Amino acid sequence: MTTYITTPIYYVNAQPHLGHAYTTIVADTYSRFRRLQGEKVRFQTGTDEHGDKIAEAAAREGVSPKEYVDRISTMFRDTWPLLNVAPDNFIRTTDDNHVATVQKILQQVYDQGDIYFDEYSGLYCTGCERFLTEKELVQGKCPDHQTVPAEITEQNYFFRMSRYQEQLIDHIQANPEFITPERYRNEVLSFLSEPLEDLCISRPTSRLTWGIPLPFDDSFVTYVWFDALINYLTGLGYPDGEDFDDYWSVAEHVIAKDILKPHAIYWPTMILSMGLPLYQKLHVHGYWNVDETKMSKSIGNVVRPAELVEEYGVDCLRYFTLREMSFGLDASFSSAAIVARKNSDLANDLGNLYSRSTAMLAKYTGGVVPDPGNDTTDDTVLEELAMSVLQRYQEAMGSFQFHRGLQAVWELISLANKYIVSNEPWALVKEVEKEARLHAVLYNLTEVLRLLTLLLQPVMPETCRKMAFGLGLEENSPLVNTLTSGGGWGLLPPGTELRKIDALFPRVEKKKEQQPAQKEAGKKKEQTKEKAISEEGVITFDQFQQVELRVAEIVAAEAVKKSDRLLKLTVKAPEERIIVAGIAEYYRPDDVIGMQVLIVANLKPVRLMGVESQGMVLAAKTEEEGKTRLVLSTVSDPVVPGSRVA
Repeated sequence: MTTYITTPIYYVNAQPHLGHAYTTIVADTYSRFRRLQGEKVRFQTGTDEHGDKIAEAAAREGVSPKEYVDRISTMFRDTWPLLNVAPDNFIRTTDDNHVATVQKILQQVYDQGDIYFDEYSGLYCTGCERFLTEKELVQGKCPDHQTVPAEITEQNYFFRMSRYQEQLIDHIQANPEFITPERYRNEVLSFLSEPLEDLCISRPTSRLTWGIPLPFDDSFVTYVWFDALINYLTGLGYPDGEDFDDYWSVAEHVIAKDILKPHAIYWPTMILSMGLPLYQKLHVHGYWNVDETKMSKSIGNVVRPAELVEEYGVDCLRYFTLREMSFGLDASFSSAAIVARKNSDLANDLGNLYSRSTAMLAKYTGGVVPDPGNDTTDDTVLEELAMSVLQRYQEAMGSFQFHRGLQAVWELISLANKYIVSNEPWALVKEVEKEARLHAVLYNLTEVLRLLTLLLQPVMPETCRKMAFGLGLEENSPLVNTLTSGGGWGLLPPGTELRKIDALFPRVEKKKEQQPAQKEAGKKKEQTKEKAISEEGVITFDQFQQVELRVAEIVAAEAVKKSDRLLKLTVKAPEERIIVAGIAEYYRPDDVIGMQVLIVANLKPVRLMGVESQGMVLAAKTEEEGKTRLVLSTVSDPVVPGSRVA
């Protein structure tokens, strides 16, 4: 089995930001996951360095375009090691071999009659570096750049994209996983339901010189997208390279939704014109918002990956982005959200499990993994869940549902922490006759840690290297390096000697506590509010503002044991939390998964039937034919999970 995974080549008119980091972390994680499965993998990224915006950016800085792109491209290349991203190839569109490949393909497509010369009048957006149709404008402006496009009339070369429209439609309909998630497949098919215009693929040198000259007319340079998209072939040594034969048939592209049209329409029609098989899959993700606002240079909320790594650590950043974003939907970044993930998921759950388990081994067995023996009382549930998690993890990671894969892994972490509490190794060690049971418990905990080291390696490679070392295993050990050798239970050899390591994830300390006088003043203020409500029976606007209403996406649901009324909902708002809701009489668990509901997000947690509930789901109570029915409160259109209700 082979895998070829690519990111877009990033446009060097700006420095790397969180959006670039996420796309590249996704591709890196996927490549590491495929290697875990024993596959032969090639992972490529790079930079896109021609076009109007590059020439303009260089002019603003008073340098040549080549000097400018060399500097910014180096910034991208230097960012990836900071994120533990390890591409097999980094390509630049100014590379000599790329320029030669683009010109060869242009000549081929021209010779077969798929490129023609014509005059065109249209609305040109410099930000998009393409002509827009009237239909694409919003109030006369480009929707992405909020600028009025310029009316341009000029002679150019055009690619007969329309010639391949029906062939592309047939391929998309026959291959449901060609574009994922499905919403983007439907968006492309909707666009293709109308006649496709031919694509202008040149710019006159009288207007732009920073580009690849057309091989058949050097008074024009190549349109930046016709140049950039070909990188996916150039990087494999097209047409004669050995890597091209090995990898092109399994090519998978990862992109953000803003460049869906070039990748889902321009690129496939170009490939069809070349007579090549289409790439295998196009994976499309949403945007990162910052504190619920779209990230934008103009409002100054661009997040730089190097700064995040310095503040939170590389593996915390990798974990946060993959757990927080449901692939295909938008997600929101905030300092509070990433700190919550680090303290809760990484420090409290994973870090605590590792430190408790290894500390008990050091104390009770001298840091040596014991023989589990035959005492397997209560261990079946742990083993069965571990194997279930292994299967669900592989399915989720292979289908770009990284948040679901990690959610499954955290189920195992949660059960292992409960396993410690229920088995009480500190009590077993006091009774000689229970030594065998103690050894079985400690072995099982160490085996869980080994499996976690294996499963989390694609997401948190640095942390997993530390964990493997601490478990007495070498970094290249198949027990923590391949699913084929390590994806089972009871594989860690008894007698393995553990090694001491530092804490995996030190907690991020909260802000300084209020002084007693401040606390007392706040307490009196709250008492005054409560009194006002109880005496008057109404609340003020200020009091209502204390209720934090949010939109939450239900990502998992299950019945609460021994209850006919309660469902345990895992919701994303934007952090994941558990809410127990009395809706089981009206909704089955499968009915609510994927729904976006309204919740009260700042209620004090309460325990219901042994489950801690961290909020309340809103529902309307209605009477129909003498029967009461609850209807969940939802939103009319999809929104970013965690959005405040105003």
